[in-house]
Amino acid sequence: MSAADRLDVADLFARLARMLDERRHDEIDRVYHPDIAVHSPRGELRGLAEVTAFLAKEPSELAQHVHGDILVDLDGDRATATANQLVYFYREGQPPHRRSGLRVATAAVRTPEGWRFTEMSIRPVWIQED
Repeated sequence: MSAADRLDVADLFARLARMLDERRHDEIDRVYHPDIAVHSPRGELRGLAEVTAFLAKEPSELAQHVHGDILVDLDGDRATATANQLVYFYREGQPPHRRSGLRVATAAVRTPEGWRFTEMSIRPVWIQED
């Protein structure tokens, strides 16, 4: 188990947050594997096209994602990782109107381009709406 691999997998969470927060959905393949499966209370998404279409649904709602308590377990070219995620939803120039605390569990694989998430399960712990 390489410390560099562990850091690369943990780095996926930061790259995911920046990609989501900056709405750079065209860069989704830098974080997710083409066969990504995302499971959440809102349903299941499979593949980059479905995830991208879902993310583009709320063009006026912005978000800030913060990850912490990231734990990574490596097994060769595969990894699992968990994190706590805080998400603040807001509209341009306004304070957050919704906040949530989530638990995120992932699987990742090493590809020629680097580590990519292959599966993600998102479980809300709490949600606060103003």
